[in-house]
Amino acid sequence: MAVGLQGASTQRQQMSNSSSISHFLLLPLADTRQLQLLLLWLFLGISLAALLGNGLIISAVASDHHLHTPMHFFLLNLSLTDLGSICTTVPKATHNSLWGTRTISYIGCATQVFFFLSFIVTEYSLLTIMCYDRYVAICKPLHYGTLLGSRACAHMAAAAWATPFLYSLLHTANTFSLPLCHGNALGQFFCEIPQILKLSCSNSYLRELGLIVVSAFLFVGCFIFIVFSYVQIFRAVLRIPSEQGRHKAFSMCLPHLAVVSLFLTTVSFAYLKPLSVSYPSLDLVVSVLYSVVPPTLNPLIYSLRNQELKDALRKMMTGCFAAARDSLLCFANGS
Repeated sequence: MAVGLQGASTQRQQMSNSSSISHFLLLPLADTRQLQLLLLWLFLGISLAALLGNGLIISAVASDHHLHTPMHFFLLNLSLTDLGSICTTVPKATHNSLWGTRTISYIGCATQVFFFLSFIVTEYSLLTIMCYDRYVAICKPLHYGTLLGSRACAHMAAAAWATPFLYSLLHTANTFSLPLCHGNALGQFFCEIPQILKLSCSNSYLRELGLIVVSAFLFVGCFIFIVFSYVQIFRAVLRIPSEQGRHKAFSMCLPHLAVVSLFLTTVSFAYLKPLSVSYPSLDLVVSVLYSVVPPTLNPLIYSLRNQELKDALRKMMTGCFAAARDSLLCFANGS
């Protein structure tokens, strides 16, 4: 009886500790103020490059009717997820580094977890769909218009956004319902679920473990689909008689394959590394690798080997410069 009362008292104390947390402490970018400001400007430069690159791709695809194809439609959605993930993590980290603080509110942390997880899962879903697009274009070219019509593309894009939204909502609600009794310091410069789970002291983490197992099956399932699709793609490409045809087919696939490899490598290294290998500086570098680097490099990778996209970007930039020049001339003549 005494043991039961003691257990109930301990549980109430844990719940009380969890409910008393009003904010979390994030990991600073560096130990010293000078190095922190230096890393801040480097961090800002990379983030601005990501915003500029993805913004240009979105503008080019939306404005040029030659790019209204399934591949570029999904590329536009991919750029939107990259913008979303950057805007979820960078502003708070920048604010904290600039003002020398570490805090983020409880609600702000939950919001950040929800949106970042949603954008990451959406990006993985879109990369899987884009793999299917490449598979149909190369292995079933005669059925491309049927299998990837405008209605089918809209449905796949809607599923790629809606499913991660519901998944992230369930994941976030389950994570933040756990009692927290190991302080409020997170070993990351933004809020993420593994760091929140380290603060939990409840046996109800088994619910979270169930979600993680389901996530692993989904992750592995998409990975197997991507690998199987590329095996079929490479087999079809090697059967193309002309060298020019093989080169064109490889050029269609290499950007997507590079982006998938970058995404899977950084995310896997962040979440699959042993728990014993955990140092603040290493965790910080890894988190930057998978949260900031892919959104920055994705536009560059896709624009390097995509002549249509490069032509659209060049045309758009030329039009913008011409409009700006005409506006300056009109202003000068008016004054």
